[in-house]
Amino acid sequence: MIQLDLPRRYLALALAGLAGWVDAIGFLSANGYFVSFMSGNSTRLGVALAIHPAEALVPAGLILGFLAGVIGGALIALRAGRHRKPAVLALVSVLLVASALARALAAGHAMVLALVLAMGALNNTFQRGGEVSVGVTYMTGALVRLGQGCALLLAGKAEPGWGVWGNLWAGLLCGAVLGAFLQQQLPNSCLWIAAAVAAAMAVFAFKFPAEA
Repeated sequence: MIQLDLPRRYLALALAGLAGWVDAIGFLSANGYFVSFMSGNSTRLGVALAIHPAEALVPAGLILGFLAGVIGGALIALRAGRHRKPAVLALVSVLLVASALARALAAGHAMVLALVLAMGALNNTFQRGGEVSVGVTYMTGALVRLGQGCALLLAGKAEPGWGVWGNLWAGLLCGAVLGAFLQQQLPNSCLWIAAAVAAAMAVFAFKFPAEA
């Protein structure tokens, strides 16, 4: 994140916001399960395996769906070359459209599956050396880096730009607030709006040939 120029940082913040938006909708629609935060689902999987094994199918399915989304997004990114960012975001937009259609058809399981696939794919937007350079759907790492930056600041050894990790976390939080609000106020439209935002970001991402 620190290595990105300002326009790419804004794109990363916007994508974190989109991830929070979609995860909030998924959380409210899937009985407290997550569509982007797989650490939480992994904990729920472990608890279910220990106490109620039959309930492990849901978190296990979500984790596998997220993994499938990551794989699909990575393959698209490899094929797209320098246009990796818009290609990945176009895929995310299509999957969000699929989730909106599924909700319109009252197909709840299909909606959640499309959301999980979309969030898995989204993490392929920022890569360096074939690996994810900025994870936009999970913030534990960002908070760790923020805490480390605070420690360096207190020790008088702060490095420039460390506060961007706090901005990334705040982006996801603001997106989650917006997603939860829209889920309550516009339940039939919130996913269509998210898909339109993802499509707009895909167009915007053409300005950034892949190198980060």
